[in-house]
Amino acid sequence: MAEQRHIRAQRARAQAIGGGVRCGGVVEVLERVVGVQAQDPASAALGVRARSVGLTAGDVRRAVEDRTAVRGWFMRGTLHLVAASDVRRLLGLLGPVFLRSGERRLRELGLDPKLCARAERVIGLAIAADGPLTRAELTDRLGGIGVPTQGQAAFHLIRRSALAGQICYGPEGDGPAAKARFALLDAWLPAGGRKAWDDEAAVVELAHRYRAGYGPAEAQDFATWSGLSMSVAKRAWAAADSHGEEEDAAEEGDVRLLPAYDNYLTAYRSRELSVPAAHEPRVWPGGGQIRASIIVDGWAVGTWSRGGVKGAAGVMVSPFGALSAGVEDGVAAEAADIDRFLARG
Repeated sequence: MAEQRHIRAQRARAQAIGGGVRCGGVVEVLERVVGVQAQDPASAALGVRARSVGLTAGDVRRAVEDRTAVRGWFMRGTLHLVAASDVRRLLGLLGPVFLRSGERRLRELGLDPKLCARAERVIGLAIAADGPLTRAELTDRLGGIGVPTQGQAAFHLIRRSALAGQICYGPEGDGPAAKARFALLDAWLPAGGRKAWDDEAAVVELAHRYRAGYGPAEAQDFATWSGLSMSVAKRAWAAADSHGEEEDAAEEGDVRLLPAYDNYLTAYRSRELSVPAAHEPRVWPGGGQIRASIIVDGWAVGTWSRGGVKGAAGVMVSPFGALSAGVEDGVAAEAADIDRFLARG
């Protein structure tokens, strides 16, 4: 049990959600953990907040507008917010993996290779002619070549173009009804920045960064987080440098309110070190949901929600059991910081 607490505390420190560790900027957060989960942009912003100090939702939005952070499909083929300097490196390594794994779904949707290639050209030409376009606008253009506009066909073709490095999420537009728009990657993010990984170094470098940002962990955890095959993950893991993985995890009682789908709850093969087994259904209720969680030194002690209910800082908590006075104070401080973070967006 003591060993598990030690590992958990080290992981929390590595991810900047424990041990008193907090980052100072949006890109610093993203580079530390490679990227934050971004199925929901609001949750992604809150994931940055939980790992930083003094930032606001506006800072996260400006990082996207300034093109220092980019939202796209990366680890596990799921949406993440990553540092702009990592976009091409990650796509070069992971894009082909998830393009291959997505071929079956495309066939199930009746999208043959010829139509897929034609759709990629249509997407590129449409954005080149009219500038960044929303998913609905791209769906309408794809409908013109026979792609069904209802269902998931258009979405999977847009995702395919993103994984291929043709497009990425770009500007969100103005006003309360603004929607995310897709831009041409080469126009939105001109080539440059970090040197591209070569074929041999790519997986080893990613494994090294995972060990630094998520360790202590094992090859199976790296495979779970990245979506790479176990055989590839194991070879890279054996070659990756483990230096920096065993830092002391001081400052006990560090409370963080993590958003839904947070990295900490998706980055490991097993949940036993992060959530009590008896309460797993409250964090993972089914249907692909992962609820926002109250974490103390890397251990889940409850869930939380916000919106539509008055209370301390607008946050409602559902603890798994009685909380100590220190943890209650920590929750209140985090709830107040969420209010500050969102109010200055």
